[in-house]
Order: sequence, then C-alpha cells, then structure tokens
Amino acid sequence: MSEPIVLDGSPLSTREVMRASAGSRIELAQSAADHMDEMRSRMLVAANRAEPIYGVNTGFGSFAHVRIENDALQALQENIVLSHAAGMDAPLPKDIVRAMMVVCAASLARGHSGARSTVARALIAHVNAGIIPVVPSVGSVGASGDLAPLAHMAQVLLGRGMVDWDGRVTAARFAQKATETDSIVLEAKEGLALLNGTHLMCATGALFLEGADRLIRAAQIATAMAIDGCRATDAFLDGRIHAVRNQHGQQLAAHRIRQCLEGSSILPSHTKNDPRVQDPYSFRCAPQVLGAAMDALTYMRSAFEHELGAVTDNPLVFDRDGHTDVLSGGNFHGMPLAIPLDTARVALAHVAGISERRTFWALSGQDRVSGIPSHLAANGGLQSGYMVAQYTAAAACNELQVLAHPASVHNISTCAGIEDYNSMGATSARFAMRSLHLAQRVVAIEFLCMAEALKYHEPLLSGTRVQKAREVIRSAIGPLAEDRSPAPDIEAIAMMIETGRFDAIS
Repeated sequence: MSEPIVLDGSPLSTREVMRASAGSRIELAQSAADHMDEMRSRMLVAANRAEPIYGVNTGFGSFAHVRIENDALQALQENIVLSHAAGMDAPLPKDIVRAMMVVCAASLARGHSGARSTVARALIAHVNAGIIPVVPSVGSVGASGDLAPLAHMAQVLLGRGMVDWDGRVTAARFAQKATETDSIVLEAKEGLALLNGTHLMCATGALFLEGADRLIRAAQIATAMAIDGCRATDAFLDGRIHAVRNQHGQQLAAHRIRQCLEGSSILPSHTKNDPRVQDPYSFRCAPQVLGAAMDALTYMRSAFEHELGAVTDNPLVFDRDGHTDVLSGGNFHGMPLAIPLDTARVALAHVAGISERRTFWALSGQDRVSGIPSHLAANGGLQSGYMVAQYTAAAACNELQVLAHPASVHNISTCAGIEDYNSMGATSARFAMRSLHLAQRVVAIEFLCMAEALKYHEPLLSGTRVQKAREVIRSAIGPLAEDRSPAPDIEAIAMMIETGRFDAIS
C-alpha cells in the first residue's frame, strides 16, 4: 500500500492530489491540528470584541450588515451549508469529489480559516471511510468560493444529503452509521470556512494537469509514429532550427520526438530520390505547436502549485506578535485558476487538432510516396478501413474548439450585486476535464492509424521508442486484417494514455 498523505500545512503536489483521488489514506499531522485549534482560540477571542466579524457573527453576502447573536451562531453555520447546497445536473465524478475534500482539508489545516481540527478530521474520516458526497456538477460561479458544490460536500459532515458509498448511492446518515463515522455540529465560522474556497477548481485542475502531462507524452510518441508511418522526414527536428527560435517548449518537444525516432530504419530508407520537398505543417510544425501547448501547461502548473499551498477562505485569521487580526479579503476568487484553465483548454485543442490533421493526411491517400493505402484499407472499396475513425477525431476536435472558448471572460453578478465580478472558474475546470477526455481519444485515433501504417513498411522498423509504443498497442489491439468496429480499439488506447502506459517510453 502507498504511504498515507499527511496534511501538515505544507502545499500538496498534483501527484498527491491524484493519489488522494484514487483512494490513498489521508492523515492530519498533530502539529497542524494543534495549530488549527490555537488559531481557532485566537479567532474566538477576537469575536468576543464588540465589533462585527463577517461570517462569524454576521450574515453572509448581502446580509453582512445583519448582526447574529451568540446563541444563534451554530444555526447560522448550519443554515449556510443547507441553503447553499443548490447545485444541479449530473454528479461530479467520485475522484474529483474525493480530491476536493482533501484539498479543502489541507487548506483548513493551515490554520488561517479559524476552524477546529475537528472539522478537518471529519473530512478526512469520511474520505478514508469511502463516504463520498454526491455533488452536482453545476452551481459554482467561481467566486466566494465554489459555494454550491462545497455545500453539498459539507452537508454530509452534518449527516445530511446523499453519498456514494460501497458501490451505491445512499443517505449520508446510513453510510456514517455503517462505518461508525461521526457527523459533526458546526460552530462559529466553520460552515463558511468549508464553503468559501476554490477547492473544486483547484482539485479538478490538479487532476487535469496529471492527465495532461500523460497526454503530452503520448502525443509526442504519436507524432514520431506518424512521421515514420507516413514516411515523412525528420529534418525539421534538427536541434539548430529550434535553438534559434528560443522557445523552451518547442525545443523540448523536438528533442523528445527525435528521441522516439532514434534507431529508425524507415527514415534512412527514403532520404534519397524522395520527390517530396517538405511535409505538411501538421508534421513539420509539430514541435512548434506541441511546444506552445507544453509552455501553456507549464504556466497552468505554476498557478496550481501555488494554489495547492493556499488558504482561500474569508475572513482569515492572522497572528501578529501575539495580536489576532481577522481580515476580510477575496482569496476565494477563482480568477488565478480560471485564466490558466481557459488557457489549457486552448492548448489541448491544438494538441488534438494537429494530431487529427496527421491522421487525415495518412488516410487521405494524397501522398503517393507514403506507401500506405487510402484509409489504411488493404482492399479499398470493399473495405473502408479507418475512414470514419477520422470523422470521429474531427467531431471531437470541433467540440474541443467550442470548449476552448474562455469561460472567465464572462461575468454574471450574484448576491444582490455584492458579488459583482465572478470568475466562472468551475465552468473552466469542468470544460477542461471534458477537453482532456476528448483529446485523449483524438491522439488514440492517431496511434491506432499509425500503428497500422507502420505495417506497410515492414521489415523496416521505426525508432526503438516508437516500436515499444506499438508493442503496447498491439498487446491489446491486433492489426486490421478486415473491417471491424474501431470504437473499442479507440477506447482501449485512450485508456492506455489515461493510465500512463506510454509514460516510461517518452
């Protein structure tokens, strides 16, 4: 079993978020628990002063002017959770919800939210017991935190709502009783602390980044496989070309594609007397396009690595030389995540788009020197080969192009105008995961076609790494001897990309 993930106040990594989403055990460091309780005590001292403190002894949003008496503070926190659980549409995947719970617990563990360690321990206990809240996917506008999704998560800690547990959807109270997992009663500030963060956006983006890294590695191998599958040249991969462009991602992409082609006997077989002067852009400019996408994802990773060490609650509790300050701010605003998520979707549209163009070229029959038949159909006319696999890639690319439209540039005011500029980052995150799903399948189609194209150049072989990737594909998918449904094969390769089967090769 893997080592537990210990929440000690330090930043999580995207890999830890992925492990958490897959079921790794979570623990709260005692030092973090002690710090949470110390900061909680300090906040309560501040709350006993005469002045109002937002969300501790006042109402929320446009009700911030309403002072709440001490004997109603518990009801105030329960009410915000229940009233804000207003989401709709299909539930979020369990892995995203699990990751969201852990990201939330890690943020609380940093102490600045003023919640008891009991709250973080309750989140962790539910994760470890496999009690995963059913969280509708639509409802967050990405500012004031991911309010509705986090409210659906938080109400489970109160024994309310529905959960996915033991392979079925059931009432939270039933799962808690069956697993001897206690519900809790929220005290001052704690309902707000659970709801008022970017934890859905952050968790989703972290999982996206892990998947996108795998996709990029697979896309580099698929590009190399296409180069030999279509008997293209590797001249455009010469490092000198990319050095003078001075773009880091481009240089790295060219280097990795070159590595994949090392040992190819196909490349030298057509260096002489080849009538083609230059290959299409989808081959020749692959390092420029993939490199730009890699640079965009590097930008996104930087933003999310910062966020995975953040506290995104409001108000926040600080100790200044023994004096406690409770400060209202806007750390819950999702724009630092929404813009990178929007940018990443543009990047994936291009990763998939240039892949689809290589697939189209291979199947088109336009290049008579490539040595492969139209649509990779051995008996064209009687057979259609992979003709419509390219249609599927085109349909996916069209959806990717639509999904690439930025959500963050649109604003709808909420809460009677107090919350007048929202990030829509949760929409950005949801679209990012859909984009990743589609792009994986577009690259899978390229793999499917190019693994078949290499058959027509035997006994010549591609580079060592390309051949290893082809062996991975052929371990599950046989050559195209006669027409068959490509759909199961596309999905099988997509799952290879998603689960990292090509990672070690690249």
